[in-house]
Amino acid sequence: MKISYNWLKQFIQTDKTPQELSLILTNIGLEVESLETVQPVAGGLEGLVIGHVLSCIQHPNADRLRVTTVNVGGEATLQIVCGAPNVAEGQKVVVATVGTTVYPNEGEPFKINKSKIRGEVSEGMICAEDEIGLGISHDGILVLPEDTLVGTTAKDYFKLEDDYLFEIGLTPNRADAASHLGVARDLAAYFRTGITMPDISGFAPVNESLNIAVSVEDAEACPRYSSVSISGVTVKASPDWLQDKLKVIGIRPINNIVDITNYVLHDLGQPLHAFDADQIKGGKVIVKKCAEGTPFVTLDGVERKLAAEDLMICNAEEPMCIAGVFGGIQSGVSDATTNIFLESAYFNSVSVRKTSKKHGLKTDASFRFERGTDPEMTVVALKRAALLIQELAGGTISSAVSDIYPTPVQAFDVAVSYNNINKLIGANIADSEIKAIIVALGIEVLKETEDGLNLKVPSFKVDVTRECDVTEEVLRIYGYNNIEIPSKVNASLSYSNKPDREQTQHVIADMLTANGFLEIWCNSLTKGAYSKNPEEAVQILNPLSSDLNVMRQELLMPALESVAYNQNRKNPDIKFYEFGKTYHLIGGKYVERPRLLVLLSGANQSEQWNHKQSPVSFYNLKAAVDAVIGRLGIANYQSEEINDERFAFGLKYFRGDKVIVSFGAATTVDKKKADVDKEVYYADFDWALLLDIVRKNKIINKDVPKYPSVRRDLSMLVDTEVTFEQLKSIAFKTEKKLIKNVQVFDVYVGDKLPEGKKSYALNFTLQDEEQTLTDKQIDSVMQKIIYNLAQTAKAEIRK
Repeated sequence: MKISYNWLKQFIQTDKTPQELSLILTNIGLEVESLETVQPVAGGLEGLVIGHVLSCIQHPNADRLRVTTVNVGGEATLQIVCGAPNVAEGQKVVVATVGTTVYPNEGEPFKINKSKIRGEVSEGMICAEDEIGLGISHDGILVLPEDTLVGTTAKDYFKLEDDYLFEIGLTPNRADAASHLGVARDLAAYFRTGITMPDISGFAPVNESLNIAVSVEDAEACPRYSSVSISGVTVKASPDWLQDKLKVIGIRPINNIVDITNYVLHDLGQPLHAFDADQIKGGKVIVKKCAEGTPFVTLDGVERKLAAEDLMICNAEEPMCIAGVFGGIQSGVSDATTNIFLESAYFNSVSVRKTSKKHGLKTDASFRFERGTDPEMTVVALKRAALLIQELAGGTISSAVSDIYPTPVQAFDVAVSYNNINKLIGANIADSEIKAIIVALGIEVLKETEDGLNLKVPSFKVDVTRECDVTEEVLRIYGYNNIEIPSKVNASLSYSNKPDREQTQHVIADMLTANGFLEIWCNSLTKGAYSKNPEEAVQILNPLSSDLNVMRQELLMPALESVAYNQNRKNPDIKFYEFGKTYHLIGGKYVERPRLLVLLSGANQSEQWNHKQSPVSFYNLKAAVDAVIGRLGIANYQSEEINDERFAFGLKYFRGDKVIVSFGAATTVDKKKADVDKEVYYADFDWALLLDIVRKNKIINKDVPKYPSVRRDLSMLVDTEVTFEQLKSIAFKTEKKLIKNVQVFDVYVGDKLPEGKKSYALNFTLQDEEQTLTDKQIDSVMQKIIYNLAQTAKAEIRK
């Protein structure tokens, strides 16, 4: 949710900076995810000043250029070459000085430098309005009134004020804060000050020439329906101040009527809908449900089939609007509209949520109705909007307010105990302080006793219905950071299987972190397009968006999105790891699988004076995988190349038919989906299997061998498709007791060898723990190895 700092100050007076407010809002439960400076025009007119043209003469080397001297309030005048046809001596103009970046309406921004134009020095630029984003004219430079003060910054002259945009991560239970008024209420409670509400005292019908009859047939789905008619409006572009307000929070201005409804929505939190009154057939508005399958074309031009439970706003003949969700194409405001029927209603949140979900329509209005709006705000917002339409569209209020509210929504009566509040919070807060916070939050105290309070919760706090909810409200304003951590913490001992799951995870996390990896936590919700096995995908019944509609089947794709995010922000060298779960629907049952992902991309090490920058490779990843396996003390596993669509190439380690880890290069297809253009290497560990193996491992203590080991080397020619792992496996199968290790220390492939061949040089470590090996024993083992290598791998031993 986007909140404007300047807009917020219309409700509450504060001298706190946006940065200070950002921290306060987060501390009272409205987490500010980002704070952005918003300038009314690109660049904010920084570096532009008001100048006075002291002289203007013809350029000696160009017919269409003039050489001017301009006073911009400094010690020296500036010489500026100007090509505008209307530049003249004595003018007050806007000047971009040397070093200023200019942001034109069209084209890329450019920096003003001291230069020579056709042989004459130019120390700036005299600006046209389209060159600095103040208008669209390019007929000539912008000429200001004669009394304009020289040296004034353009930003001050045009009264341009920077705004600041808070991006608030609104939790579902805080529907009361889904507007500037709602956020201001929380700040007012924190500062213990008042709120300045918009003045609607001037609302009064001029006549009753446009009375439209309203009936509500489903009072359960629509407990309150308020409306008013306005005639003689002129639909046109909104004034700059209104357009600027909406642009700051990311709303595209459309016309004055629609902009006013959007403005009031974000101002007071009450959705409104404006109908073209002349399109309301029969002069009647009926709030009802239509027959199953009724066709209805919405504003986006899509024909939809209505469900029997969809609440609709209808005229005497047909539906006009999906209540609380989306308008119809026929009844909306157009440039030809002259009469308005304005709706301000309170709809049942469950009804709106079901309809919005069924039709896949998410709007600012449905967002608020689904979470619960304030039933007492409908008339206030209606009058506010009507007065704005009267002011900005020249309309006349042509009916009294129609307010159908047969069964008023009752406020919640809640009894709270001071002792229970303190017990739940975990601190001793003075009774007077608790009461003061409650009153500051707008909650009415009906009765006070020695032990607690009887309260009446205002209708806008739709989620405060119990004592624990009131406690949460008190804690928000009192401050989570003000609750001291006790010096004594009681705990009970519990037995758990070894190894401890969390402790083992911390050991590996510490090791990876110590080796330069960063831990990431990615969202378990992801795009359905990422699912490798769609039939196993766990679908979200009520997805927030199409980008978050399934549970992830692997850790890779969300991690690749993190890679793309970093690489797009000039942070290309990535070393990530993540412990997480994947989710699958197998045989009608939901399955969670713990996994560990290790990922590398970019450079393995940054460029330094004593070594060059080198990109990560498969072997850097293998080193990390071996480090994890080794740290867990896992041995006796096999490895082989994998043929897995998840990898461009790679290896897997396995025991029997169970794969411990698969690792290799990410495929081009996966990288393209996440918009990653660099090589990515990753490993996918079966964390549950690793823990099971570690749990079954037995610690065996051995004496240090008393007898020396022996090394023997062999050089051989093998076919290019033969791998080291195959040769190593043959050696261990030949002699299981005496061979302790096999390593490759040289590989050669080149034109000096027969085609299809490569040269391997291996060393073999032999050791008998019970006696010293003799040459005869060693030679016997090596001859057997040579024979088996030749028979199984067709290896030719090189002398």
